[in-house]
Amino acid sequence: MSTQPRLLPWNGPAGKPCFLVPSEDGKGYLSRLADEMEAVQLRMGTELLGHADALLGNPKAESGELRFLANRLVEALRDALRVADSRGRRIPLPDEDDDEDARPVQARGAWG
Repeated sequence: MSTQPRLLPWNGPAGKPCFLVPSEDGKGYLSRLADEMEAVQLRMGTELLGHADALLGNPKAESGELRFLANRLVEALRDALRVADSRGRRIPLPDEDDDEDARPVQARGAWG
């Protein structure tokens, strides 16, 4: 379990990112709620891809439909990147004694 603060899948009232310092076992109420929210966000993105395939395969799709789809895809991508960022932050880094070339690159997204 990582001791790093967890990036939550929602923003605070001022639109700033929310972080949680998890309990030792990582199974507190907010951690479970965040896990469930991430699962919903990723599932919605997967379902949206199916709708996108169908709409983009329709040569008679109207511009308003395509614009609506594009906005929903942007939202889904933003959610998926936030989930990836949050999960990536919780991957423990190897000890400093390990080989430098074997270290994963720990990227920070737009939230960190």
